[in-house]
Amino acid sequence: MSQVEYLVDGSRVAVIRFANPPVNSFSFAVRAALLDAIDRALADAAVHAIVIAGAGEMFSGGADIREFNTPAAQRAPQLRDVIAAIEAAPKPIVAAISGICFGGGLEIALACHYRVAMASASLALPEVKLGLLPGAGGTQRLPRLVGLETALNMIVSGEPATARDLAKTKLLDRVVDGDPVRAAVEFAAGMREPRRTSSVAVIEPNFEALCEFAAMMAKAKSPHLPAPLRCIDSIRAAAKPFAEGSAIERRLFVELMNTNESKSLRHSFFAERSAGRVADVPEATPQRRIERAAVIGAGTMGSGIAICFLNAGIPLFLLESDQAALDRGVARIASVYDAQVKKGKLAPAERDKRMALISPVLSYDAIGTADIVIEAVFETMEVKARVFAELDRVMKPGAILATNTSTLDVNEIARLTKRPADVVGLHFFSPANVMRLLEIVRGDATSKEVLATSLALGKKLKKVSVVSGVCDGFIGNRMLEHYGKQANYLLEEGASPRQVDAAMEAFGFAMGPFRVGDLAGNDIGWNIRKRRRAQKPGYKFSTLPDKLCEMGRFGQKTGAGWYEYPDGPRKPLPSKVVDELLAAHRREIGVTARKIEDAEIVERLVYALVNEGARILDEKIATRASDVDVVYLTGYGFPPFRGGPMFHADLIGLQLVRRRMLDFARASHGDPVFWKPAELIDRLVADGGTLQGVAS
Repeated sequence: MSQVEYLVDGSRVAVIRFANPPVNSFSFAVRAALLDAIDRALADAAVHAIVIAGAGEMFSGGADIREFNTPAAQRAPQLRDVIAAIEAAPKPIVAAISGICFGGGLEIALACHYRVAMASASLALPEVKLGLLPGAGGTQRLPRLVGLETALNMIVSGEPATARDLAKTKLLDRVVDGDPVRAAVEFAAGMREPRRTSSVAVIEPNFEALCEFAAMMAKAKSPHLPAPLRCIDSIRAAAKPFAEGSAIERRLFVELMNTNESKSLRHSFFAERSAGRVADVPEATPQRRIERAAVIGAGTMGSGIAICFLNAGIPLFLLESDQAALDRGVARIASVYDAQVKKGKLAPAERDKRMALISPVLSYDAIGTADIVIEAVFETMEVKARVFAELDRVMKPGAILATNTSTLDVNEIARLTKRPADVVGLHFFSPANVMRLLEIVRGDATSKEVLATSLALGKKLKKVSVVSGVCDGFIGNRMLEHYGKQANYLLEEGASPRQVDAAMEAFGFAMGPFRVGDLAGNDIGWNIRKRRRAQKPGYKFSTLPDKLCEMGRFGQKTGAGWYEYPDGPRKPLPSKVVDELLAAHRREIGVTARKIEDAEIVERLVYALVNEGARILDEKIATRASDVDVVYLTGYGFPPFRGGPMFHADLIGLQLVRRRMLDFARASHGDPVFWKPAELIDRLVADGGTLQGVAS
């Protein structure tokens, strides 16, 4: 199909269908062709009215993201030009809405004189999620058609509403269960005059009160983000004459486009869509069929991984070493689904359908027919070696053998088998059924077919997949180690766990490092440090967290860690025991506590991520800087409105970041060798480059 299909039916209605797969987005070519088709219909005396629809089963997903930040996005006609032409048209124009109608797609529909929608159609103005507001009349037209309260809810949240939900508003003239194009043609045939949304008045007796309440809620929910408040300011302008309100909307839109928050959110958006693309593994790479899976280990991680497969409708074997552990694993999975049923998020029949996909087994010999097997057993090479010896023995030829290791050498694991090309790392993050990130670790021998299959599987499991090379800790945990080191050095120098956590949470992290440690279990890091010290003589890391663990303070699971939890895990309280431990530890290492500013805490922890991330990028462990950002945005709680550690460093300016690293290197405490700027940073500063500009 060309960009636009044009036909006139027997009722003198011109039907214009625009197409731009996969979501009928408004590229320059679509905008130009749509405007030409509208002009053609207006010039044809035989045409009485016009119906505009998207090709296929949807109206439009909005602007074409492939044109973002390119000259094509600025070429005339822009979306606002098409919208102006639609609303000014002397013949009635009806939008026929099906599937999704988002962003610019909804703004086009709002400009049409009438709208007919399929009841299941989903309508939204999600621009706020990119740190923007609807900039082509959305904040001015939507309140005129759905009322102020509904418009505030839709625009400030960016969340969709169904046509069925909006059926009683002025937005939709007809809601149908069948073909909306056919219904729109019938409707258009009876229309004689256009009805322009811009002429509709906003009548709301509690206008200011509703706006004030929305602003108060936005400040509380999104204190770091300017876009929700600017959305409300723009909606406020809908009370003014349309032209005046539109000018305010445009001014606010341009202001938001230039904020660091919007730049960061847009970077995050595109980074996710770039993640997983591997230059030597094109889309046409053959893939293996995944019709049945197996998970080894039914603990917290194994159960979470199993749920991911069950949610995707993939049957699986769940293997444990004894019946009691197996029963606990199945019960753990059932409890997750039962909770969803209780909250109304899952139908009982669907829960039963998913649970029926599990085949609990106690023998490796029972899982040999699976197409992929993922081990989620204890994190030591000795245990992994025993598992992979069994998998090599029982799994059918062509089965993918995956390890969920978070730090161990995938190449060494692959060499334990006679089929290293079939071995790959699939590092899920806990809880696996909730966390979006999947690190796909490509071993030296991992075949392109296995990698392509793993990437496709990640999509099916609704994960954001990032490909990593093999190194200790891969991308995320390798960087996290240095983040944790700096957090502990800050305690040695005078900060408290609460101050460090508060500073990082004020920066925008979901949780500070010590709250995370207590949540995950401080013993996990302790075990890793023991292995590091055994493997690397002279390994440098504060002994403070080891002392905490020696006291049995592993975190929430023991009721005490860096914090006390007398009232449960949601209420961490400062600990006098930890204060005494800090004081004794400082005396032992000969450090006098000093006052540390929150700004230094943030810089040291974030720039530790940046410096190690630059080394990872230079070593080709990560393909691109944006992949590193995606790992931290989706797996480690880095604030999306800051774009990830690498993008944040580019926004600050690498020269300034490098100077602070040198300041930290001159400090007498901690690890001055680490703070020597990565060679990549030195090169980029010398050349005036950015981390995002590094070619893979």
